[in-house]
Amino acid sequence: MKILLFGISKDIVGASSLLINDGKKTPTTVKELKQFISNKYPEFNTLSSLAIAVNSNYADDTTLLQEEDEIAIIPPVSGG
Repeated sequence: MKILLFGISKDIVGASSLLINDGKKTPTTVKELKQFISNKYPEFNTLSSLAIAVNSNYADDTTLLQEEDEIAIIPPVSGG
């Protein structure tokens, strides 16, 4: 499962993408994905909000994930 990272999420991981290939417990929902990432990178827990897009559509915690989905993590954005 490949996840695209933007903004501060990219800084936290230290790469523009993250490959989840655990084989044992691949997240099957957005909620599980968020938990997986937070466990692996605790700094994600400090973000005030975090959006997940699956195949270019915003997804909620109940959205089911497939191995071939394009997943993007979109951190909060400040503007001016």
